[in-house]
Amino acid sequence: VYGIYHSLATCLEYFTILKVMLAFFTCKILVAMRDVSSDDWAIVTPIAYTSYHCNGMCTLTISATLPAFKPVECIDSICPTATPAQYMVFFFGLYLIALGTGGIKPCVSSFGADQFDDTDPKERVKKGSFFNWFYFSINIGAFISSTVIVWIQENVGWGLGFGIPTLLLGIAIASFFSGTPLYRFQNPERSPLTRVCQVLVASFRKWNLEAPTDHSLLYEAPDKTSQISGSRKLDHTDEMKCLDKAAVISDSENKNEDFSDPWRLCSVTQVEELKILIRMFPIWATGIIYSAVHSQMGTLFVEQGMMMDRKVGSFSIPAASLSTFDIVSVIFLVPVYDRLLVPIARKFTRRERGFSELQRMGIGLFVSVVSISVAALVEMNRLAIAKVLGLVDDDVPVPLSILWQIPQFFLFGAAEIFTVIGQYEFFYDQSPDSMRSLCSALALLTNSLGSYLSSFILTIVTGVTSDDDGKGGWIPDNLNGGHLDYYFWLLAGLSFINMVVYVFCAKRYKQKRVA
Repeated sequence: VYGIYHSLATCLEYFTILKVMLAFFTCKILVAMRDVSSDDWAIVTPIAYTSYHCNGMCTLTISATLPAFKPVECIDSICPTATPAQYMVFFFGLYLIALGTGGIKPCVSSFGADQFDDTDPKERVKKGSFFNWFYFSINIGAFISSTVIVWIQENVGWGLGFGIPTLLLGIAIASFFSGTPLYRFQNPERSPLTRVCQVLVASFRKWNLEAPTDHSLLYEAPDKTSQISGSRKLDHTDEMKCLDKAAVISDSENKNEDFSDPWRLCSVTQVEELKILIRMFPIWATGIIYSAVHSQMGTLFVEQGMMMDRKVGSFSIPAASLSTFDIVSVIFLVPVYDRLLVPIARKFTRRERGFSELQRMGIGLFVSVVSISVAALVEMNRLAIAKVLGLVDDDVPVPLSILWQIPQFFLFGAAEIFTVIGQYEFFYDQSPDSMRSLCSALALLTNSLGSYLSSFILTIVTGVTSDDDGKGGWIPDNLNGGHLDYYFWLLAGLSFINMVVYVFCAKRYKQKRVA
């Protein structure tokens, strides 16, 4: 409960920055600056980095409140340049938030799931529900920030718009600390990356030795538990036998009975940790294409919406606000999935969680293919109307209601329920016990890599389809004269191929085996 509330407050603050910052940049800070970006990434405990996060929000609130750090208001289209001190305070706050976010996101979900005992069947089922409600809380925070907080920022002031999420984040920290006596802790050990490197070095040093066919002759810690505190031993698997050489006991080691140097001799469990990471890699890689398609909601879907009729009665809907339907979809479907679909699926599959992690992610990938295909069909219809009305050469909205975009956003929300939460479950359950936060961070890494991939694909498509002078193509400035539908069909094709590759890899994936 403490972790879920913490994630709700943190994500409310995050999405407030996401929605509000564009206008704040434009109106207040970035009048005289271009092409500035930052990307901090870290993996540490959520407790320490939440304080960075909170301090960053406090700094942003100060930059939007105190006269000394608050840029002068714009007069019409004339905006005075911000002072160096104002730049410094503002970007210092952003860097603190980026640093804090990098530490919080991969750890909170893992830490929350650590509170459930895998040996207890009832708690295993509850752990599956935890991931559902954890993601539900994220989207509750996103919904509040996209509606209430943004309204306050636009109608009351920037300072209060940042101050409310800062206050809620402070309450979340207090709530998180208040549960400390009840938490189950896993003591930190050596760096997971160090252990991976030790296996590679040890296997390379013994490249000339043959791994025994009887895996019981490989080195393993004599204790019943793993050498790594809080971790369970792993059974040996027959794949990637070249890595088994790291656990081969050489004659000199056997003679001297010296098994203490992990850079020369690793346990079977340590070797299996690296094997697990390698087996997970193809599954992880398929998430990049999914994230690339998912990123269209904040980019080309908005561009598409701006060229549609945004009037609903006397109200004009901002094109960017349609993404709220993705959030609403998640908020609506998480309870439906957890309380209705899982019990029904459990009767047929006889699985505690209804679907396996791999099945759940596969369903999500299929839904994402459908959702981007729906976006392509909507764009085909929009372009057909533009052609009939003779608007191909006019950069004006087409009389097709923007509400036709709702299905594609809703379907993307459904895809998130299966794919994203499935990734949370998969990378937690299948990772080595001591590498859960690391693997959760790798899962989150697909989001940023997907965004980069989306930009790369867009650049290639624009370069290939445009004229020599850089005009025209599938995605010109005037979408009425382009073929954004072709681009969406291209993404649908890539998504389908990605899904086929995923099914191929998932069928051959070997589950983690605990000794």
